[in-house]
Amino acid sequence: MTINDAMRKYGLPNPATSEDLEMRFSGMNGKVLNFGDKVLLAGYHYNGQNKPCYFGAVYECLEDGRHDCESAIGLSAASEVEFEDDGHAIAWAMNA
Repeated sequence: MTINDAMRKYGLPNPATSEDLEMRFSGMNGKVLNFGDKVLLAGYHYNGQNKPCYFGAVYECLEDGRHDCESAIGLSAASEVEFEDDGHAIAWAMNA
């Protein structure tokens, strides 16, 4: 999926901060994890009853040497398919 398509379909901010993602996607609607110099997101997007609703996204740091919650991050990848749970979405993001 292209970055622009992911931004439109899932409402993903770009650029963002990990703090932005935490506020928007943490809790019942998803998970945000720091993974080395990347920030991984498992988000929820309702697709209808009994259909997979979780997607994965990967953000990368845009500021050299800075990896805190207020550092600028940019969307680098988003899954083209939805997953049955947030664990599968994170597994996709870890391998993207």
